[in-house]
Amino acid sequence: MLDFSSPMHLILIILVIVLLFGGKKIPELMKGIGQGMKEFKKASALNDEPEEKKEPEMKNFDIKVPGKK
Repeated sequence: MLDFSSPMHLILIILVIVLLFGGKKIPELMKGIGQGMKEFKKASALNDEPEEKKEPEMKNFDIKVPGKK
């Protein structure tokens, strides 16, 4: 297993990420990850609601057809 207890390991990993993606792409990458997490939390919160709240309310409409009484 990998042991990340040393700060040198973390610095090395961060350096490799910067070299692979470049300094300009990292903020875009983090923004995308943040938006994905936000959507995931929103979707999981919707799944936690009781079933009775999810179903839309049915409304009765009187439809009048011209020419028929």
